[in-house]
Order: sequence, then C-alpha cells, then structure tokens
Amino acid sequence: MIEEVELDQIQSLIVERNWSELRKILAPYPPDAVSEMLTDFSKTDRVLMFRCLGREQAADAFSFLDDELQEQLLGELTDQETRDVLANMSPDDRTALLEELPAPVTQKLLNFLSPDDRKEALTLLGYPEDSVGRLMSPDFAAVRADMTLPDAMAAIKRQAADSETLNMIYITDASGKLIDDIPLRRFIVARDDQTVEDIMDGHFVSLIATAPQEEAVNTMKHHDYSALPVTDSNGILLGVVTSDDVLEVAIEEDTEDFHKGGGIKPLDMHYLRAPLKLLYSRRISWLVILVFMNIFSGAGIAHYEELIEAVVALVFFLPLLIDSGGNAGSQAATLVIRSMALGEVRLLDYVKVAWREMKVAILLGLSMALAVFLVAWWRSGMEVAQVVALSMTIIVLVGSMVGMSLPFILRKIGLDPAAASAPLVTSIADIAGVLIYLGIASAMLEIAA
Repeated sequence: MIEEVELDQIQSLIVERNWSELRKILAPYPPDAVSEMLTDFSKTDRVLMFRCLGREQAADAFSFLDDELQEQLLGELTDQETRDVLANMSPDDRTALLEELPAPVTQKLLNFLSPDDRKEALTLLGYPEDSVGRLMSPDFAAVRADMTLPDAMAAIKRQAADSETLNMIYITDASGKLIDDIPLRRFIVARDDQTVEDIMDGHFVSLIATAPQEEAVNTMKHHDYSALPVTDSNGILLGVVTSDDVLEVAIEEDTEDFHKGGGIKPLDMHYLRAPLKLLYSRRISWLVILVFMNIFSGAGIAHYEELIEAVVALVFFLPLLIDSGGNAGSQAATLVIRSMALGEVRLLDYVKVAWREMKVAILLGLSMALAVFLVAWWRSGMEVAQVVALSMTIIVLVGSMVGMSLPFILRKIGLDPAAASAPLVTSIADIAGVLIYLGIASAMLEIAA
C-alpha cells in the first residue's frame, strides 16, 4: 500500500519539475508499487512520472498496468521511449500487450522491435489465441544430457541473466527434445565427476504450445510447480510458462465465470473506468430475457386465480417457496460449474452427480419442509401446512436438479457452463415452483383450478 504522504511528495516534485529528485525517490520502488502509483495520477502527470523511471523499471512497471492504461501511455510516449519499453519487456509480457492492441497499433510497435525481437514476437503471436504458446517465454535455462556437471553449471550461468526462471533446469537431447527437468539444487549438490545424465530421473511434466491456457492453470495447480516447460507436438522444447503468467489467466477465468454467474457479460476493464454505456450493455441482455421468462410465473398464478381467491393464505407462502427453489438451484449450479472448471466433473459423470445431488436435495427439502410446516400450521392450519411442506420438498428437489443439470446441458451443446447463471436458474426454478405449489394445493385442497 502506497502512503498518501509519498504520493503527495511525488506530486509536489512533478509540479516543481524536479526530475532528478523524482528519479531518486522512484528508483527503490518495485515495479508493482510503481504501477500502482501511476494509476493514482492524472494522464499528464502519469507520463511525466513514467519518463523518470529507469529503462528496466519502466518496462517492468508497464507490464503491471491494465490494457487500457498501457494503450493510453503508449499514445503519449515518444517513439524512442516506446522502443525502450518494448525492448526491456519480457517476451511473454510483450506478447500479452501486442495481442490486446488494435492491429494497426500492433504493426507499428512491431516495427519498433529489433529483428530478433520482432521474429520472436511474431512467433508467439502465431500461436492460437488463448493458447499456452501465447503465455510462454522462450527464455529458459537448458543443458544437454551428455554434459559433465561443471560444463552444465557453466552453461546455466551463461543463460541465467536472460532466463525467466532458474528453479528448474531443462534437459534436452541433441535434437532439442525435452527429456527431463531437474531442480537447480540437484546440480549444486551433485559431484563434479558426474554427468547430467547421472542425476536425471526421467520424470517431468510439460505442456503443448497449442493447448488451451486453462490446461496450464490446471496442470500447474495439480503438480504445484512454479514453472512448466512448453514443447511442440514432437516434444521439442520451445519455452517455459511461469506461475505469474498462469495466475493472471486463472484470475481472468474466475472473473469471467463470476460475471457470467451473475448474468453479466464479462467486463474486461476496470469497473470505475468503464463507461456507463458499456456497463448498461453488459447487463441489459439477461435482464430483458428474464423479464419475458418470468411472464410464465405470472401466467401460472393467473391460471390458479380461483384457488388463490378461495385460500388466500396460500399467497403468504408463495415467495418463500419459489425463493427456496431458486436458492437451492443456484447452490447446485455453483457447485457443478466450479467442479467442471477444476476438471473434477466431466459430462460422463452426469448420472453420478444427479444421483448425489438428488439425495442431498431430498434431505435439504425435508429439513426446510419441517421448518415451514410448523410456521404454516401455526398461521393457516393443518391443511395448508401439509400443502406447503410437500411443496417445499418437491420444489427444492426440482430446483436443485435444474441447477445441477443446466451446466451439463450447456457443455453438451458446446456453450460455457458458467452461462448457467444464478438469475437463469432462479427464473426456471421460480416458474416450476409456482406450478408445483399451486398444482399440489389444487389437488390436496380439492379446489378446481
């Protein structure tokens, strides 16, 4: 957290145009702290402050800014300043920047790169969108299996400055194919008379460059690695994906699923900087759809108008019952969607999940039925209490099964299960709840609908 007094001091130096002192103050700050400070200043002051950063510090801080601020800042920098920023960015961060910008801007920035950097950037951008290849960095430490330990350590030291990570050293054969990964500490404790092959165990985990980024998230989470090697389809080592890159993907996925779960089209920018038109457009679609869906609830109530007139007490419990069905459905949908996202549940598991959820839903329904039975008995008598209790059990069961099934249905037809949002599940459960409750009441109270 940046202290207010520090921001005030920086602001004063900008006003005074005391650039030498500002450079001294900013130099010790880590890149993430600098990026946080940049967001607190006006557009003009932000550019002036950015120009006081060292080249590497500026590039690292730039990587922490969101897409909108990055594009805005690039529009204010000189061509040479832009070249310096791009040259000092890591390849994966540079790829993330270029893939988010409009095509003409990306082409312009590519022309600022050195021939080697441009070739590297185009290679990474050539992988499918949202693939592991877009995440990876081609900077890693690798040695050959036939090297002696002293030669291997010398090679590691030569590669150290440019490597994305040194926690794991990758072992390749003569053709560049990945054959092992070895923790650096194993090299350090090994004897000088050993070869790299002597300390290999042949066990490693890797990713294919064309695999979806979600696979990197799940693999890294499952194996608890801080970095994973990336290969082509023939096993040739291409690069490495680190935990910080994967964490960003995981956050984006969770945010997207969270938005979809609330019936909102994913918002891919800072909420406070999002224009009202965008916020409106992201939310209105589902709300209008649900308005028309809820007409069916009204139609169900209208169909049983005579029943409601005859037993007015039924209206008292209607909101409680349909809300209970919607809540149970939302809970079931949330559990299934999250389990699918983590790879714990597949389409083939539908019957297992349905059977499991049915048993839980019956227990939940009976527990809630007991509670509402006592209230209904006290307020409206035994007949209404029986109707309400039976309705509660069935409504919670149906709501849970709807919430559990909808993600499976959406995945089966090729849609994102997260689209089984709480509002959608609730609306379907509401319609079912009205029909179930009033249908049971009509039958048990022997009043024609």
